[in-house]
Amino acid sequence: MFIFFEYILVAILIVATYFFRDFPTRWIEAAEKLLRRLAAHRALSVLVVGALALSIRAALLLNFPVPAPGLHDDFCYLLAADTFAHGRLTNPTHAMWIHFETIYVNQKPTYMSMFYPAQGLLLAFGQVVAGCPWAGAWLAAGAMCAAICWMLQGWLPARWALLGGLLAIMRLGTFTYWVNSYSGGMLAGIGGALVLGALPRIKRFQRVRDALLMGLGFALLANTRPYESLFFGIPVAVAMLAWIVGKKGPAWQQWIPRIALPIGLVLSLTVACMAYYFWRVTGSPFRTPFQVNIETYYAVPYFPWLPLNLHHTYHHRLLENFFVHHWQTYAYYHDRQHPFEVLATKFSDLCRFFLGPVLALPLVALLVINPRQFLRKSITGKTGFFVAVCGVSFIGLALPLYFIPHYAAPMTAAIYALILQAMRHLRLWTWRGKRAGLGMVRAIPAICVLLFILRAAAPQLHIPTPVDEKNSWAGEQSHNLDRARALKRLKELPGDQLVIVRYNQYHLSGNEWVYNRADIDGAKVVWARDMGDAKNAELIHYFSHRRVWLAEPDLAPPHLSPYPLPANGTSPTRGQP
Repeated sequence: MFIFFEYILVAILIVATYFFRDFPTRWIEAAEKLLRRLAAHRALSVLVVGALALSIRAALLLNFPVPAPGLHDDFCYLLAADTFAHGRLTNPTHAMWIHFETIYVNQKPTYMSMFYPAQGLLLAFGQVVAGCPWAGAWLAAGAMCAAICWMLQGWLPARWALLGGLLAIMRLGTFTYWVNSYSGGMLAGIGGALVLGALPRIKRFQRVRDALLMGLGFALLANTRPYESLFFGIPVAVAMLAWIVGKKGPAWQQWIPRIALPIGLVLSLTVACMAYYFWRVTGSPFRTPFQVNIETYYAVPYFPWLPLNLHHTYHHRLLENFFVHHWQTYAYYHDRQHPFEVLATKFSDLCRFFLGPVLALPLVALLVINPRQFLRKSITGKTGFFVAVCGVSFIGLALPLYFIPHYAAPMTAAIYALILQAMRHLRLWTWRGKRAGLGMVRAIPAICVLLFILRAAAPQLHIPTPVDEKNSWAGEQSHNLDRARALKRLKELPGDQLVIVRYNQYHLSGNEWVYNRADIDGAKVVWARDMGDAKNAELIHYFSHRRVWLAEPDLAPPHLSPYPLPANGTSPTRGQP
């Protein structure tokens, strides 16, 4: 619905550019004057952007409350957060682990999420400090918008950097799944912004603090999106090398102690910590939890040129459906597509998430108005560097079988730099004596503000916001509200609870209920898979002190009831109603 509104507003803007000589911009000029005054104070601008992002999202909690986990990734990151919050790096394999197997979670050699640790540490911070893991995601959203503003200050005039930070708040920091779920995106966005923002400052000042910030950025990337970061780092490394060996490069007495050593120190410490974490989780410093999960469950490889692995042993039909039949269907679909069609689909998904019609407008307008100049700018100077960062990063995104927007998070700041560069050039465009470019550029933030207000007021205006499969700001995110309601009910009951989850044969793997806390035995509520009466009896005997429930998520509505008594009429567990 909101994407439709966005297209309509962009179409109106294009028509207005054609028919009107000047736009009524008195109030826009007043806003620009205010922003210029704020942008003159660079540090204050960064702080204001971060604080504004946090304040706006907090103010919207009434309409958009703390999200319930819904995606498989959400529960996995929450498992990592709960583990870290209790002072552990991983958890021992449970004696009844087969009952708790679930998507993206390793049960052996230890019980832990398959993902890299940074997002889990962020959520653990929220859990420890505020008692709510989502508080970590909320803080990261503000930090990402502030980091984008700081990065842009290193490359563009201050007022344009401030505008970029404000656009990031409206388009990324409030309504996308990056902040309204637990699956991340912000930390990789922060890491990419730190790396790109440190680069021009290192060239200009050769300060140790900038080198440390670049190292910190790479450390965040390595612990969030390590594969994509390899491609993201190539243009940065080439630019650094070209500067060091160039005529204007620093003397080795300067760049070694001020640049190379600080970056090397941070990266060495990062590698050592990651190796130790891998060793604790998998038993080897060179084997990641991600590798363990792929080797244990995945039938279809991560990359299309690798062979299928159909020799896994699955203890549950749902896991087999997800990792074999689901992925076989996906692979078949891609085998029947032309490679360029696959690339076009990924590029379209990326543009919809990061740009939308309104932020794509300056790029498209420049290409149409002066294609020769557009192409020349795209391979030279600052714009050329950002095109290289995005282009090489997209090559990395194009190689795996599938794409989700947070995979592209490292290049977020580079995308915003390209948008603002296009707006700067478009602002100077005149057509038949009209200041058409100036009016168009001024209207772009105004459209973003209007759409932002409509999105925020959608519940009061009764504007439908269905779940958005493209994960953009314009749609609702996937939340497993039925499970959340069942969990709330169970937590309010006295004593500990055991829930056996029974799916029907048509169950959708996206609606998963079997996820547990880090300490399963100590949890108030334990979720387990239905494995038949005999296996269930073993589990019930193990948890003999718990009340036992049967959850049936596929009923309409989902049903939670006391677990049925055995045929002999005896109670399966003490305290069972």
